[in-house]
Amino acid sequence: MPTLRRHLVVLWPILSLALLVGLWALAADLASSRALPGPAAVFEALVREASSGALFHHLGVTLARMAAAFVIAMSVGSALGILLGRSAAADRLFGPWLTVFLNIPALVVIVLAYVWFGLTEAAAIGAVAVNKIPNATVVLREGARAIDEQYVEMARTFRMARSDVLRHVILPQLTPYFAAAARSGLALIWKIVLVVELLGRSDGVGFQINLYFQMFDVAGILAYTVAFVAVVQLLELCVLQPVESRLTRWRPVRAEA
Repeated sequence: MPTLRRHLVVLWPILSLALLVGLWALAADLASSRALPGPAAVFEALVREASSGALFHHLGVTLARMAAAFVIAMSVGSALGILLGRSAAADRLFGPWLTVFLNIPALVVIVLAYVWFGLTEAAAIGAVAVNKIPNATVVLREGARAIDEQYVEMARTFRMARSDVLRHVILPQLTPYFAAAARSGLALIWKIVLVVELLGRSDGVGFQINLYFQMFDVAGILAYTVAFVAVVQLLELCVLQPVESRLTRWRPVRAEA
C-alpha cells in the first residue's frame, strides 16, 4: 500500500501536466492562429534555441542574476525580519518603513535604479533585491514573533552565549519561515528579473522575450517561458525541498491517519 501511494504521488503531477498540454494543443488547433502556437511549434523553437546555444546562454545569465539578488535579499531581509520580530522598539520605529516599501511598485524601483545608477549589472541586481527584501522581512518578522520564549528562557538559564542561542534555539524555530520566504522569494525574483532584463539589459531571458515580442514570434516567447519555468521548478524540487527536509529533520513526524 505505501508503494502504491508513492507511485500515485508521482503519477498525479504527470497526469496533470499531460492534461494541460492536451488542452493547450486542442486550443491551438481550434484557434489556428499564429498568436497561439501548439506544443509542437513551441518544442521546435525550444530545440532550435538550444541547438544554437542561445537558450543556455540566456538562461545562465538570468539564473546568475537571480542567484545574486536572492542571496542579497534573503540575507538582508532575514536579518531585518529577526530584528523587527525580536525588538518591539525597532518594529515600532521601522514598521511603517516596511509598509511603504511593500507598496512601492516593482516597476518604479527598477526605473529609479536605472535612472540613478545607470543601465549596469549592479543596478539590475540591486533593483531585484530591493523588491524582494520587504517580503522576506515580513515573513521572518512573523516567524521571530512566533518563537517559543520558553526555550529562550531555558537557554538563558543555562547561560548559553547569544550566538549559541541564535544557532540552537532561534534559527531552528525559524526554519519553516526561511523556507516560506525562500520559496515565495524565488517565485517573485524570477518574475522581476525578466522585467529588469526587458527594460535595461542586452541579454537574459527577459531580453529574448522582448526581442521575440517585437518579432511577434509567440512560439519563441513560449519556448523561453517553458524552459525557464522548468528550470525554476527543478530548483524547487532539487534544491529548496531537500534543503528544507534536511533542516527540519529534527521535528517530530506526524503519524498518518
